[in-house]
Parts: sequence; structure tokens; C-alpha cells
Amino acid sequence: MKRRTALALLASLPFATAVRAQSSGTGAKFDPILEGAGSLQTLKAVIVSLDGEEVASRAYNGSSLNGSTNIKSASKSIVSALVGMAIDRKILEGADQPIASVLRADFPANSDPRLERVTIGNLLSMQSGLARMSGPNYGRWVASRNWVRTALGSGFDGEPGGGMLYSTASTHLLSAILTKASGRPTLALARDWFKPLDGFAIGSWERDPQGIYLGGNQMAMTARSLLAFGELYRRGGVTADGERILSQSWIDQSWTQRTNSVFNGDGYGYCWFIKEMAGENVFYAWGYGGQMLYIVPSKKLSVVMTSREDAPSARTGYRDALHGLMTNIIAAS
Repeated sequence: MKRRTALALLASLPFATAVRAQSSGTGAKFDPILEGAGSLQTLKAVIVSLDGEEVASRAYNGSSLNGSTNIKSASKSIVSALVGMAIDRKILEGADQPIASVLRADFPANSDPRLERVTIGNLLSMQSGLARMSGPNYGRWVASRNWVRTALGSGFDGEPGGGMLYSTASTHLLSAILTKASGRPTLALARDWFKPLDGFAIGSWERDPQGIYLGGNQMAMTARSLLAFGELYRRGGVTADGERILSQSWIDQSWTQRTNSVFNGDGYGYCWFIKEMAGENVFYAWGYGGQMLYIVPSKKLSVVMTSREDAPSARTGYRDALHGLMTNIIAAS
């Protein structure tokens, strides 16, 4: 489905399913937009926040606003935040730190010398050069006995610092780095470091055979929890009560374009996509099936969209339909 077709469907199809809606006086202007989104058959929830206030929200297709969702690769942005928090705490040195300083014991014998050049920043921007462990290689990777060593020992498809090679193994290596450098499981770090952030909570989260939490996939949370995370970034790393838990410097680094997405040509920073929508700079997290978090700093706008986790979103045009929905929300804000 082409983008134009997807947007036409969004605009023209009848409201097909029962929807539970909430909106404030400010959010009433979003009601027609969210009502039209009911034509998207795999959409579960949309929440719109303006300047820290949830102004409009709807659940679709029998879903609940408080239901848990596997946010898939949108969790990569959370792993990126944890890396920034570890740097802020001096547990890690910075984005330029070679991964060999933490993971050398997991390097294969007679390893490719390029492994010495791979940095934490390369993993964050999907520019490690390591062979991809997503797409057709994902099943083989997660069936292996040691996900970290398999990722490090599968060779190179590019050069460190080269073009994007999108791979969940890259963010899993970041989870392993966090665990090994801190001496604590990644989930324990998240629950500790994000504790001051009201409304944020990670539910279930898959682990590898060595017990390392899967960086960048298979993480469950509610739509409002994902919104709370997005609002942390929109506010520049501070909670609603003014407590800083993430440096502004890390957010700036994360939202700086490092490469371009192989999926759609959008910019890509440290596990954040970067795109212009309705004339505004938008930073977004994207997970399989259409798990979306959009942040528009100039509009003080954060939007979460969750979807069924078992249907693709890119090749079907569904992701473009969600982008179109977001474009309309920006225009109305």
C-alpha cells in the first residue's frame, strides 16, 4: 500500500469499530482526527499530550488505554536512555568508548580486528558494521546458545562508522555492556534510574540464555508508560517535579542525525528516528507493528500510538498511515 493510499484510507474510511475516547476542552480539536483513525484495523491506542497534559486519548478495536503492549523496537530508545544515564553516572565513559573495554571476554578467538574499532556510539546509531541479526537472521540469532557471542562472532557486513545496518543485536550488546559494566541486570537499572519518573513502568522483558535482558525488543508496557518516557525527553531529561534523571547533553546527542534509515531515508541518531512533519522537526521511536512514540519539541507535543504486535507496518503502508495521522495531529495542535 502506497503512502497516498494509506492516507486516503485514513481520511475516508468509515468509523468501523467501537472506540473509547477521552478528551479535555483543549483536546476536543483532536476528536475528528482520532475518530477517523478508527479505520486502521490494527490500531490499539492513541494518546496526545500537550505541554505535559494528556488532552486526548482513544482506544480502538477492543483494546484498552491501560492495557500492556509489547513495544518491540521502540524499546531501543529506552536502552539508549539507559546508556546515557550510565554515562551520566560515570559507569560508562561515553559514546566513543570502544566496546572491547567491556566485552573483550566475549570476543571470538582470532577476532576480526575491526571489533577493536566498534564504539558504544556505533551500536547506538546502528553503524557498528557487524552482520545484521534482525530480519531474516533474527530467528537464527535468538536460537543460538549465546546471543552476545553470536553477535560478536558473526562477522562484518560493513565498516564501523559506515552506513546503517539495523540490528537488534546492536542494542542487545548495549544491554550486555550495561549489565557487565554496572554489575546489575539491565531491568534493575531501569527500575532504579527511572523510579522518579511518574507513570513509567516496564512489565515483562525477555532475557537471553545468559540472563541478559534483550536490548531493543520484547519489552512490555502500557501506552501511558511509553508516553511518560517520551515526556521525559520533551522536558529535557527532568521529571514533571523538576528532578533531573537524564542529562540534556545526552538528549541532544541522541537527537543528532548520525546516518539515514535504510527503511525510509529518515535521519537516525542514537536509537531515535528524525523526520520533518507538518513543517516541524519530529523525533520518533518505532517498533514492529506500529508501536510509535513521537515528540515535537517546538509544539510541546508528545504522542503515543500502539498497535497489534503481530502485523508488519512498513511494507503494508500502515507506518505511513500512522505518520499521516501524526501529521494531522501536529497541524491541529
